[in-house]
Amino acid sequence: MFDFFQYPFWLQGALKGLAVIAVIFPLAGACSMAERKISAWMQGRPGPNRATVPWIAWIPVLGPFLQRLGVFHLLADGAKFLFKEEPVPGHVNKLYYVLAPVIALIPALMTIVAVPFGAYLDGAGRVVPLILANVDIGILGVFAISSLGVYSLIIAGWASNSKYPFLGGIRASAQLISYELSMTLSVLPVFLWINVPGGQGTLSLAQCVAMQGGAWFGIWMPLSAFIFLVSLFAETNRQPFDMPESEADLVGGFHTEYGAFKWSMFFVAEYAHMLIGSGVFALLFLGGWNPLPWVSLADLVGWLQHLTGWAFVLHPLAVGLISIGIFLGKVLFLIFVFMWVRWTVPRFRYDQVMQLGWQKLLPLAIGNLILYALIIAWVQTRI
Repeated sequence: MFDFFQYPFWLQGALKGLAVIAVIFPLAGACSMAERKISAWMQGRPGPNRATVPWIAWIPVLGPFLQRLGVFHLLADGAKFLFKEEPVPGHVNKLYYVLAPVIALIPALMTIVAVPFGAYLDGAGRVVPLILANVDIGILGVFAISSLGVYSLIIAGWASNSKYPFLGGIRASAQLISYELSMTLSVLPVFLWINVPGGQGTLSLAQCVAMQGGAWFGIWMPLSAFIFLVSLFAETNRQPFDMPESEADLVGGFHTEYGAFKWSMFFVAEYAHMLIGSGVFALLFLGGWNPLPWVSLADLVGWLQHLTGWAFVLHPLAVGLISIGIFLGKVLFLIFVFMWVRWTVPRFRYDQVMQLGWQKLLPLAIGNLILYALIIAWVQTRI
């Protein structure tokens, strides 16, 4: 039987790294394509529908359908970014100019190792999470690594030796600090509830899902979920919080001087952060791989086995695929919300973004933490 853990540690790490790249890059490209199609549908236009591959276009029904769907534009865009000329402006600091897109990708690809994406049932019926690195510092590791991504924006703005990119880099650093505080405070009530007095302390995201076999945290901590979601929009620089690029007043912001493949690396990193942020939100507040409130993964698998009579439903592979499908469905829904908001809500002014972060969201997050700390303390004394 195939045993992944029999391989040397360095080989396991290399295979996991390649798996992350093989998953994140296509998903980021698909998100880019989805954003163009969703914006087109909202604006009553067809969107990308011209590119095609001749030998697939000849297939009746399927070929024209895929062309109208625009899936071949993914291949066209990828080839364009790979083979397009890579000009380096003469006035930039070349070392840091080239280094900035690389720094943007590293945190985006590293963060996913601490995020569980599914689960299976072992022989004893216990739920075992599917995760690349099952560490107890889960959410802390995600916050610590993902926050490093802002350095790429700052370095890109500084290395460009131009006023507009420099202003975009400064905005990025100010915005990150403003909303990271609220985001961190919003998840504290969740971990106050998980880490009961006398129990084993943990910051594991898998444990968050295990505690949501009944009511999801998003149901009885809606304010925490709202604060986290708003902060997530700001942390990923998505409209209406896209101050670092803000083409209305900064041309292109931090990436004004970039083009071709280096430019695309920034946006692969942005979509990767969106995917991981949506996954963390689903794990914290939407039950993770639990299909419905008060319905756990084990309950669903038991019902499916009872209805179909198939023993294969209980196989770890089948359970893993079901859990990944449930989790991925929630992530894709949240990605749609990101895009829906972008093409619905107008961009804030920079002073409005700062005012919302410091004068509205941060006091709300502090009040929410105090309220739930009192509620959880009262509940724990009654148990």
